[in-house]
Amino acid sequence: MSIIVFNNKRIRRRLVNNEWFFSVVDIIAILTDQDNFQTARKYWNKLAERLRQEEGSEVVTKCHRLKLIAEDGKLRETDCANKETVFRIIQSIPSKRAEPFKLWLARVGSERIDEIEDPELAQERMKSIYEKKGYSKEWIDKRLRGIAVRQDLTDEWKKRGIKERIEFAILTNEISKATFDKTVEEYKKFKKLKDENLRDHMNDLELIFNMLGEASTAEIERKQNPQEFQEHISVSRKGGEIARNAREELEEETGEGVVSEENYLITEEKLLKEKRKKKKLLEVRE
Repeated sequence: MSIIVFNNKRIRRRLVNNEWFFSVVDIIAILTDQDNFQTARKYWNKLAERLRQEEGSEVVTKCHRLKLIAEDGKLRETDCANKETVFRIIQSIPSKRAEPFKLWLARVGSERIDEIEDPELAQERMKSIYEKKGYSKEWIDKRLRGIAVRQDLTDEWKKRGIKERIEFAILTNEISKATFDKTVEEYKKFKKLKDENLRDHMNDLELIFNMLGEASTAEIERKQNPQEFQEHISVSRKGGEIARNAREELEEETGEGVVSEENYLITEEKLLKEKRKKKKLLEVRE
């Protein structure tokens, strides 16, 4: 359980099966400018009733009652929704505060349709996002190449019956453990990460050896064509071991370890501070 802050107001959330669920009432309170929790709850009840009866929407059934810390400090059941459901609820709120979100959702939807028609647009958008976060061009090129390698591997797994998220996670952990001696979660903990994407916080060499492990696994999958899940685990270990051997050989030659505790959180924070400074300077000049 945790709390995020939006416009100086809190939004409670809870992690369930690696997916965040947000308090619907907290979001309603912000978008309708309600300071009173009970008023926001009543607004949500009326909105939920209208969605069910007048619009025939199933969005309400996708909300889950989860225990969150209430104002009195006790755990109480609260309607919560994942990101997709939250966005659908926002679309039904007639509020000036909700309008910017609706416009943003419309723009994002339009961009996704364009990207389906021209996949290169998605890659350009991703480049732009990483550039704004302060990553170097060289790092971005490796990250995008790593995404392509990962996609190739998951395609090979899917061809051979791997479909469940837990199966992808297990096989990914086998590659990571064999390559870096750490599972994904162990690696994230080592880098002091929480919800962040691990690959977004790898340095150039970590990305390269991660790619080698996954590319090797994909190639062995094609050659050996494993069918049983245990066989896929064995192949994933072999792919990771190829990357580990290369990593250890480099470490022996350079005398330096590849696996690093460094992450890019400081880089992002620094970029945000610079933007705030520039904004203040512009305000002073005006």
